[in-house]
Amino acid sequence: MIKDTLKELDALEAQIAALQSGAVDGAENGFEEDRRTANAAGLAELEARRSALVESCEALTAEDRVFLARHPHRPHIDEFIQALFTDFFEQRGDRQCREDAAILGGIARYHGTPVTVLGHRKGGSLEENLKYNFGMPGPEGYRKALRLMKQAEKFGRPIITFIDTPGAYPGKDAEERGQGEAIARNLMEMSGLTVPVIAVVTGEGSSGGALGLGVANHILMLENAVYSVLSPEGFASILWKDSSRSGEACDIMKLTAQDLYEDGIVEEVIPEPLGGAQRDHDKLFAALDLALEKHLARLSRMSGRALADQRYKKFRQIGEKG
Repeated sequence: MIKDTLKELDALEAQIAALQSGAVDGAENGFEEDRRTANAAGLAELEARRSALVESCEALTAEDRVFLARHPHRPHIDEFIQALFTDFFEQRGDRQCREDAAILGGIARYHGTPVTVLGHRKGGSLEENLKYNFGMPGPEGYRKALRLMKQAEKFGRPIITFIDTPGAYPGKDAEERGQGEAIARNLMEMSGLTVPVIAVVTGEGSSGGALGLGVANHILMLENAVYSVLSPEGFASILWKDSSRSGEACDIMKLTAQDLYEDGIVEEVIPEPLGGAQRDHDKLFAALDLALEKHLARLSRMSGRALADQRYKKFRQIGEKG
């Protein structure tokens, strides 16, 4: 599995870094020339093993891609915003109840063009995950997102959303405050927006919690992202009453970017570095930047009515292929 490969790769790279810094003695006799020669030989051997391991990451199973989609060091929305946008101004609150930190959104510029950017927010540490509720928004988060999207429509700003969530928060208090209604309203309102909407699935996109930001003209997915009606563990629990069979579920569910592209649900798959997006953020940002610029230019040439019609037809046609 990719999990074991990445562990071995991390260990190899730590050894390589140590040799490159001269922290490891390569010879016992203490002579500098012999030590450098031994270090160079050891470094060459380690780098050859690393190259072989990286190349083995080309053939990934659906289960491997789920693991990579959930990798804690995968770039999150705040990193995408910092890398791709300028002049970001965060906006908070749903104007009804409270601020939900699991949704990050605001106004920014993309290559000089004013846009509204928003999406699910996960953390890079346990403390941040607790603060952001592990990327699971409550109804306030979806109401905040809708407020920003309606504002974007009013001022003619394109909307770019980043999807990365295990699902909307399923707690009793969230349901009491209108979780289902908030997501349903987002689906309805997004379907009729008259500005370009691009959704980017960057990690794990599960259930209505993902779809609440996903009714877009064009949907892009990172190569190792996944997008599905529920998690593989939930699927296995329902179908076989055994969550440990989640690996089988990954193959059946057709949740990978490649599956969804073949079915016509997503418009483009953004390539990732071998071994996952966490291995080279800059390379991923460059690839995504090119794709966003291309799709935004294409959609910006369409009228408001045409954008709403295209979005409606796109989702009506899902499931018809084959």
